[in-house]
Amino acid sequence: MIRLALVRHAKSDWGDASLPDHDRPLNDRGRRDAPRMAARLAESGFRPDVILSSTAVRARTTAGFFSKEFGTAIDLQETLYGAPASVLLRAAAESGATAAMVVAHDPGMSELAEQLSGGGIAHMPTCAVATFAWDADEWEVATALDPDDWTLDTPR
Repeated sequence: MIRLALVRHAKSDWGDASLPDHDRPLNDRGRRDAPRMAARLAESGFRPDVILSSTAVRARTTAGFFSKEFGTAIDLQETLYGAPASVLLRAAAESGATAAMVVAHDPGMSELAEQLSGGGIAHMPTCAVATFAWDADEWEVATALDPDDWTLDTPR
C-alpha cells in the first residue's frame, strides 16, 4: 500500500516586513497548531517513512513538529519551496517510501490535494493534513490511479 500525507505549513508570522518570504517563522497559532496536528495524524495510524519539507523556515519548523511526533528524519528539499502540484507528487514518488509526508506551500498543496481527491478538497488551510492511500505497491502504479481513500483534517 502506498500512502501520502500532505501537510501545508502552519500559520506564519507576517510581523517583520523586512524578512524575505523564505525566512518567515511560525506565529503563535502556528506553533500551537503544528504539534496538535502531528498528534492527531499519529492517532489516525499514519506513520511516515520519510518527511520531505520545503527549506522555508515556516515549512521546516512545521515539519520539525511532525518529525518529533513520529521520530522520522526530515529531508529538506529546495525544490519544494513554492512548488507546483506535479513537483510535490514527484518528490514523494522519488522518495521510494511507501508512506511519505510532504510539508510545503500553497498553491501547490491545495492543487495536489484537489487533484488527488477528485475535487473533494478545494483548499488546504494552514496546517491542514490530507492523507491519500492506494492499494498498490509502487508509486508508478499509484500515481496513475485515483487513490482508494483520502482524508482531510484541519486545525479549526
